[in-house]
Amino acid sequence: MIIGVLKEIKPNEFRVAAVPASVKEITSRGHRVLLQTGAGAGSGFTDEEYVAAGAEICQTADEVYTKADIFYKVKEFFPEEYKYMKDDKIIFTYIHSNAHPEETDAILASKVTAIAYEDITDNNGGFPLLKPMSILAGKGGFLAALHHMQSTNQGNGLLLANVCGIDAPVVSIIGAGNSGLGAAELAAGFGNTVRILDVNMAAMEAAKAKLPANVSFMISNRENLVKCLKDSDVIINCIMWPKHRKDHLIYREDLKMMKKGAMIVDVACDDEGAVETCRSTTHDDPVYFEEGIKHYCVDNIPSAFARTASILLSTATLPYLLKIANKGVKAALKEDAHLRRGLTAYNGMLTLEETALKQNRQLTDVEELVKGF
Repeated sequence: MIIGVLKEIKPNEFRVAAVPASVKEITSRGHRVLLQTGAGAGSGFTDEEYVAAGAEICQTADEVYTKADIFYKVKEFFPEEYKYMKDDKIIFTYIHSNAHPEETDAILASKVTAIAYEDITDNNGGFPLLKPMSILAGKGGFLAALHHMQSTNQGNGLLLANVCGIDAPVVSIIGAGNSGLGAAELAAGFGNTVRILDVNMAAMEAAKAKLPANVSFMISNRENLVKCLKDSDVIINCIMWPKHRKDHLIYREDLKMMKKGAMIVDVACDDEGAVETCRSTTHDDPVYFEEGIKHYCVDNIPSAFARTASILLSTATLPYLLKIANKGVKAALKEDAHLRRGLTAYNGMLTLEETALKQNRQLTDVEELVKGF
């Protein structure tokens, strides 16, 4: 097959789907890789490195989209890219169709085969193509708090570290998943008093075995959340809030009980999700204030660490890409139940339940669909 690696067009998105080491793995199996010139520049990879790995450089996105069988990307498709969707093409990227109705319209109308990184599962019920980016997002969320608490960045001037002579700052993290552990690892490493809230005891017990003694664990209920709101210098939300829910964990009124100069970092960056006052921001304009509390809700934190993120993401996605390229998409979907979970749409049929529910669309059962392959 011909795999097309595109330069991302989302503002401040510096990641690339395939690094040179992955290109070498792909081409060694007899497949071609067409790379849009400069696609890896934001992650520190030159066209020359890709050529040495076996890639063919194309000067325009149009050339890549026209010739490639698989569009290998990082982010969702934007309106200027919709025209390239065809029924004989395969999209393999983070699609997030539930959040982008117009993108879903384009996918279904074009009858393209769309497979989303974020929905592929593993034997443990996890999401292996989300995990590396989630860990980076958690770490980046803490680093953002460290930066934006500085007086020079409109913060209250509190160093998020254990400094002799003053109390250690309190950092409360909602969620003991991959993002939460990433944030907790750095926050604890800097010597802060770290609290993790979750409803899952097993997840907290597993996290406790990995983290140092300055991390405590609390059942996520209203009483404990209020305590954390009052005590914390930083609240880091690391849980995805179900799209259909209209309630919140932290309400606007709750911000009034927080310390003056405290900060909320929402790694999940769901608009009006777990935190009512959160809305997605960008690296260009990352913070805003609500009720006197600074909010940081950048929706692609890993892009700030593009080289690390690209290596991790490319390593995670490569086995699935090779399965599709080696076997063909029908056989790959039929053989791999976890890959099927990532199928968003096929031949104009929507196969992702979350998107169907949120956007009130007809759902096609993916298991029934593949029986006909």
